[in-house]
Amino acid sequence: MQLGLTDKVAIVTGSGRGIGAETARALAEEGARIVVTDIDARATADSCAALKGDGFQAIAVPADVTNSADVKRLMEAALDAFGSVHVLVNNAGFARDARITKLSEADWDAVVDTVLKGAFLCTKAVAPSMAAQRWGRVVNVSSRAHLGNPGQANYSAAKAGILGFSAALALELGRDGITVNTIAPGFIETDGVRNLPHYQKIRDNAIARTPLGRPGAPRDVAAAVAFLASEAAGYITGATLHVTGGRYAT
Repeated sequence: MQLGLTDKVAIVTGSGRGIGAETARALAEEGARIVVTDIDARATADSCAALKGDGFQAIAVPADVTNSADVKRLMEAALDAFGSVHVLVNNAGFARDARITKLSEADWDAVVDTVLKGAFLCTKAVAPSMAAQRWGRVVNVSSRAHLGNPGQANYSAAKAGILGFSAALALELGRDGITVNTIAPGFIETDGVRNLPHYQKIRDNAIARTPLGRPGAPRDVAAAVAFLASEAAGYITGATLHVTGGRYAT
């Protein structure tokens, strides 16, 4: 299937590694020009260099998506380099787990701000350009954790908020030719996940509860994002696509 992404410009937040980096690559393979951005400047540069080394068009713009000045600079860099923005993937986020009685205010703020405020600032920045060209795709990365995970009140709340954020914007931005959809991944084996304490126990538990009987790979999520970002998904908006291998309950 031709996804109609040739020469489209895509910003992928949190694309220094993991799901974000794989998503940037999947979009590049479909012909998109990529703005790689991550709070980690080295990871941003390395991810961009890997794409360019394989012949894809990409620029690296390190940015903190919770900082409005950084987001403005990110948008300006994308427009300066490529002239427009067609696709935004709000992928930046991380978990800082603790039971509610031990969850610090700082860890609550860090997770919620990165996931929700980051998506808000980035979408606000790209929406005028997308509306002006009457074509835009916003894909927000939530998580199966929006259904609730013990020890992840901050992460679950943030990822559940993404669903409401997407639903509201699908209604608000549809008249401008902009679709807004959500991906909710399940257990995905990234390098970050493999480095977690008790990784093997977490993996075994996830596989035991996954009907397809295997963990997900970053490419599984990236392929779903690429579809929702494409011309082929032009009549889909306000939807949540679970990429979980069939796992929903904890």
